[in-house]
Amino acid sequence: MRVDLFDFDLPETSIALRPVEPRDGARMLVVRPEDRLEDHTVSDLPDLLQPGDVLVLNDTKVIPSRLFGLRVREETAARVEIMLHKREGADRWRAFARPAKKLNVGDRIRFGEAAESTACELVRLDAEVEEKGEGGDVALRFSFAGAYLDEAIARLGELPLPPYIAGKRPTDDKDRSDYQTVYAKDEGAVAAPTAGLHFTDDLFRRLDERGITRQFVTLHVGAGTFLPVKAEDTAEHRMHAEWGSVSEETARALNEARARGGRIVAVGTTSLRLLESAAQDDGSIVPFSGDTAIFITPGYRFKAVDVLMTNFHLPRSTLFMLVSAFSGLDCMRAAYAHAIETGYRFYSYGDASLLFRR
Repeated sequence: MRVDLFDFDLPETSIALRPVEPRDGARMLVVRPEDRLEDHTVSDLPDLLQPGDVLVLNDTKVIPSRLFGLRVREETAARVEIMLHKREGADRWRAFARPAKKLNVGDRIRFGEAAESTACELVRLDAEVEEKGEGGDVALRFSFAGAYLDEAIARLGELPLPPYIAGKRPTDDKDRSDYQTVYAKDEGAVAAPTAGLHFTDDLFRRLDERGITRQFVTLHVGAGTFLPVKAEDTAEHRMHAEWGSVSEETARALNEARARGGRIVAVGTTSLRLLESAAQDDGSIVPFSGDTAIFITPGYRFKAVDVLMTNFHLPRSTLFMLVSAFSGLDCMRAAYAHAIETGYRFYSYGDASLLFRR
């Protein structure tokens, strides 16, 4: 499909730079299959779902994955910014480098300050460039591995707010809590599963009282989620792979809920993409562990997910393509026009939508 079909005009004033408080006080646009639009808030969610429905939430935890380093080559040096996006081993990450033209295979990058003693060893971190790909993508092998590498990244890294926020204000301490879900557990994401940012302990309590259960999956969101689609046709766009896991226990619980007539409600496009990667043709879900690069555009036949809760996405993005596949392109264009006209807040810190599958 032509990528320009997924374009729309978005005023700068529609982009949220901070989340609302409390988290579940955000607005939520409900989109029904018959193109009916309803204005609600996230706190209304228990009344919009049915007893027996099951929420599926992504419990990945965002790490401080933006690193600033110095490339050292013989007697020359250059500053580079590294955005980690996918772990490939105990000491190896794929990353986006900027400016990538300053890096060659074999170069070493030093992050942090030179240590005076082994007691301060983790204030310094080195990496070697092992591969260079397209679009600034590089493979880095670090001087630490496993938990030692994780600790060094935590010390030296910066929280990777999306560029449409980071370009307008600096990251601060408040973002360290605002940009994590209250249930984040499994470290490895470099971007938050933003639909989950709206949940609070009180909202979970009211969902429990309504008879709406929840299950957790893990998909480590990569920085590729920020990348624009530069191709003119969707068939020419390449998705970056992300690692995800659906446990045997979760798969069984979801299959049993559906057998009882409950609906599967994906909280976020990350949960949806992982569930669809783990789904069989008959709609049953099997345990899954590995990479997924699933790219969902109109015409895709959904197998696992009945309802999707998600934020409002960028023009021409793979995520707007996904919601258009779920609820229909014309329907979502109308929904987004309504959202813009009535002041909904867009992107990671913005408001939510609840989409019922066409």
